[in-house]
Formats: sequence, structure tokens, C-alpha cells
Amino acid sequence: MFAYIIRRLLLVIPTLFGIMVLNFAIVQAAPGGPVEQMLAEFRGNAVSATARITGDSADNVNVAGSSTGADGGSERQSRATRGLDPELVQDITKLYGFDKPPFERFILMMKSYITFDFGDSFFRDARVVDLVVEKMPVSISLGLWTTLIVYLVSIPLGIKKAVRDGTSFDVWTSGLIIVGYAIPGFLFAILLVVIFAGGSYFDWFPLRGLVSDNFSSMNPLEKVIDYAWHLVLPLTAMLVGGFATLTMLTKNSFLDEINKQYVLTARAKGLSENRVLYGHVFRNAMLIIVAGFPSAFVGILFTGALLIEIIFSLDGLGLLGFEAVINRDYPIIFGTLFVFTFLGLILNIIGDVMYMIIDPRIDFESRD
Repeated sequence: MFAYIIRRLLLVIPTLFGIMVLNFAIVQAAPGGPVEQMLAEFRGNAVSATARITGDSADNVNVAGSSTGADGGSERQSRATRGLDPELVQDITKLYGFDKPPFERFILMMKSYITFDFGDSFFRDARVVDLVVEKMPVSISLGLWTTLIVYLVSIPLGIKKAVRDGTSFDVWTSGLIIVGYAIPGFLFAILLVVIFAGGSYFDWFPLRGLVSDNFSSMNPLEKVIDYAWHLVLPLTAMLVGGFATLTMLTKNSFLDEINKQYVLTARAKGLSENRVLYGHVFRNAMLIIVAGFPSAFVGILFTGALLIEIIFSLDGLGLLGFEAVINRDYPIIFGTLFVFTFLGLILNIIGDVMYMIIDPRIDFESRD
């Protein structure tokens, strides 16, 4: 197993490099860029998702750590520079590192990323690492609670559906989870806002943040209640379509194991149904489900919460990434992409290791 882990870790390097190259190349063709954004600021016609850069924060931009992004195209940039001092345009271009060719910018970026130096944000006057650490608790909170609830509900439900396969319970629960899966999470979130967050009907739940403004002055019990109160709507929106895949996977895994010979032998020996189900079938059926937990958590954490964070104004990684894309804040875009991709690749390896730990019969090293 040790040799397999080493091979997989070595494979992370070219995989991560290829993903960064592909995304860097795509960004080169994207319209606009931080230089054009800043020039638009001086012309007074910039459109931004967040508060824009100030003169003081411009002086603090780390050029070496943020030499990434697109050229924006000479024609687009020439339109943006009309009426501006050429020396000012040149200074801004150099400030963001766009006086260098794309290949050189990419090499400089990757050299910095090897040491986990992601530079400074163009428009937030803060280090990218500090911003990620600051926003991480919100996204982890959403992802962790969503993953736990999905597993705690879907696994017992899937087992129950497998035991009662073909009954009315199985049919109705399948219909409900499929309908929930078909509803986009962001659309359901908007519906929840309209109905329960002061949109048109009731004003029962808060619309912004994970805690109230006076959270620090509350006692421990009040803090728990306030935190849960703020989580109700975002978690409901994220959970509505989260049960289908895991529930059906659990059901099919149990059905596959129930029909095997060792289950018939256990029943013939007079073992109770619960002993057969949870003493023999459970371990084999849950292999793929338990081993897939790391990947499921990453998927929920870094993809499922994006629109939910935007709709409910939750200051997490999803909202940070959205604002970075709108503002063309390339250090944040590429820095978070690097971190999340690296984390995802490592957790995939952990998932394979969990396969081998749960079932020693699985041996990835024997595969060519």
C-alpha cells in the first residue's frame, strides 16, 4: 500500500500542473482584466461586485505574488486607455505584472505556488492565504453539516428501502427524493427567502450571515440557538437535492449483497434478520459509501455552496470566489483553484486508502 500511495502522490504533481495550465490558458481569452478594471476606475465607469480598490491599497499589491491573469487583448485595452496618461497606464500594467508575457507570468506564479505563496489580492489589500483562512469556517460549516445530515438520513433510508424493496414505502420515498433532486438548490433557496425570510410572507429566519451582530455578547446556549437559527434556510436549500444519490447507492449496494450466497447461508443457520443485515451485509455494502466520504465532502464544500452563499450573503469561499471572478481578482482565483484542486486530489488518495482499510481484500498495488 505504501508504494501505491507514493505513486499516487507523484501523480498529483502533473495533474495539478495540467489543471493550472488549462485554466490559465482559458483566462487569457476572457474579456477584461485587473488592468482594465483599474483603468475603468480612473475613467469612472467601473462595475464591481464588491467595494473597489483605493489609492492606498494599490500601493500594497504584491506584484511578484500576483503576476497572473489575462492580457485582455490589445484592442480592448486600447479602448480602456483612451484619455488617460500613458505613463499612468504603464505604471498600472507594471503594478499588476502584466508587463511580462503570459508564459513568464505563469512560470512565476507556479514558482510561488510551490511554496504556497499566493500573493496579495488585487482589490482587497490582503494576502490570499489570509482571505481563504478567514472565509474557510463558513464554507466548512455548511459543507460539514450538509454532509453529516445527508449521510445520517440517506444511509438508514437506503437500508430501509432495500429491505422493503418494491413496497409502497420504497415507491413513495423514491418519488420524493427524485423530485427533490430535480429541484435546483438555488431555485429552492430563492423560494425559501420569499416565503420564510421576509420576502413576501413570513419573516421567521434571518437572510444574512451565520450569526447575529450581537453574537459575541450571548451566553453559550443562546449562541448555539442563534447559530442553528441562521443555518436552517441555507442547509435546507443545500439538502433538498442531496439525498437521492447516496440513498439509491445505499439501497443498490444492500440489494446486491442481500442476494449473495453468504447471506442465504447466514439465514439458513438461523441468524436473526438484524444480525444478518448489520452483522454481515452492512460492512460489505457500506464499502463504497464510506470510502467515498472524502470526495463527497469536497464536492459539497467547494461546489454545492457557491450559489447558496451568494443568495444568503454568507461570507464564505463561494462568495469570495464569485466576487473574485467578477472583479478579475486573479490572485484569489488561481490561488483558491490551486488549493482546492490540491486538496481534492489528496482526498481522492485518502478515499482509496479507506477502501483498502475497510476491505483488506482490495489491493490497488496489484493492478498494472
